[in-house]
Amino acid sequence: MSLRQLALNCLATEEPDAKVAGVDALFRQHTLHPYRIEKTALNDLELAIPGRPQKPELVSPLDVKRRSMHTQEGRATAIHALAHIEFNAINLALDAIWRFPNMPLTYYEDWLLVAKEESYHFSLLNQYLIFLGYPYGSFPGHNSLWEMVESTSSDVLARMALVPRTMEARGLDAVPMMRDRFIQVKDSRMVAILDIILKDEIRHVEIGNYWFNYLCTHLKCDPITTYAKLARQYNAPILRGPFNLSARISAGFSQVELDILEQVAQAHHTPHKKKAMN
Repeated sequence: MSLRQLALNCLATEEPDAKVAGVDALFRQHTLHPYRIEKTALNDLELAIPGRPQKPELVSPLDVKRRSMHTQEGRATAIHALAHIEFNAINLALDAIWRFPNMPLTYYEDWLLVAKEESYHFSLLNQYLIFLGYPYGSFPGHNSLWEMVESTSSDVLARMALVPRTMEARGLDAVPMMRDRFIQVKDSRMVAILDIILKDEIRHVEIGNYWFNYLCTHLKCDPITTYAKLARQYNAPILRGPFNLSARISAGFSQVELDILEQVAQAHHTPHKKKAMN
């Protein structure tokens, strides 16, 4: 069986622990005895993807409530939100493997590494949630990340532009702020987990950057104008600051791209209106 077909099978796995185990086994076995890479398009008509458990309930991002970080339930809510992102990130990496044929071998191996590391992140977070008494599925989650995966399912260039370089890159900005919140409540276990996640996520975004630029070179199109066009075409979210510029540079963004990011964010910034005086 091919690597891409096996990735599709893992993607369709519903139970989180089984998905993590499947990804670990696939990564280990491919490392020891590489699978062949199927070059033709695969068919997912018989599989429901992505495989996910019945819980968490999926709701609008606006309905995902925050609670005080000074309570155990409040910390668990924040950890659960991140675990949900990591679970979806396993799926998006597997989807990048099976969905797009005729890419170089290193493309598939890069995304297999991403799936392996995202599954590790999810396991770390879920083990902590279980320790706190709130296993994955205890709170609602939203589906924004996977919605962008679905929107870009027919175009690998759009996928590389808008999922790792846009949706996932938001984590580079968010993790340091989240880390500070857990430092404030003296949660050293979560701080250590966030340090692992940030280090790995820089590499994941760098992989997205590499393949986006590779495709732009192959298609003879300019990365800057192509990204702007795709962001408009697929209605990508406008990113808000502050930005983790050092992490973004480490992940392969150019200074020109970062300058444009800052300019766009400032152009869409709406200051809070002062309350009218009585």
